[in-house]
Amino acid sequence: MTRAAILDVALELASRDGLEGLTIGLLADRMNMSKSGVFAHFGSREDLQLEVLKLYHHRFEQEVFYPSVMEPRGLPRLKAMFARWIKRVSVEIASGCIYISGAVEYDDRPGQIREELVAMVQAWQGALLRCVQQSIDEGHLKPDTDAQQLVYEMYGLILALHHDARFLRMPGSVDRARQGFERLLQDYQNPPKE
Repeated sequence: MTRAAILDVALELASRDGLEGLTIGLLADRMNMSKSGVFAHFGSREDLQLEVLKLYHHRFEQEVFYPSVMEPRGLPRLKAMFARWIKRVSVEIASGCIYISGAVEYDDRPGQIREELVAMVQAWQGALLRCVQQSIDEGHLKPDTDAQQLVYEMYGLILALHHDARFLRMPGSVDRARQGFERLLQDYQNPPKE
């Protein structure tokens, strides 16, 4: 078995059970390998968890961030980022979001995994913040738009979506998140020029 195949299965398990639920023994059973065989690829459980986290972040960037930055600067890019983010969360309703579950698992637990998670989430929030600022600079959003507040509200929509769709299994949660984003944009957008 290759390291990549092991990481794919580890990511699936961590999405379902959280990073803390991921163990070398569980992964070995799932891969039909010995614990020492899995351990040979990762020096420790923490190393395994960090590699899973990096793989998750890489896939998030590939699916959400990089395709979105191909859109024109400003509001088209911001809309693309949110749409792809919603699409990703919609898929994760069945499995779970490692950023969200990781935040719950590691919110008060110091260490390298928490530091990595924080850095990854901050990088994404930073990308959103830059995109909102570009939307202001391009004149798509009002000049007095509080970029940090808008990012906060966007993040809140995603957290509510994940909670309502995954935990409460409420139908229509994805549509509610999309509607919430559209309402946000209406509040922040410059009125159309006549």
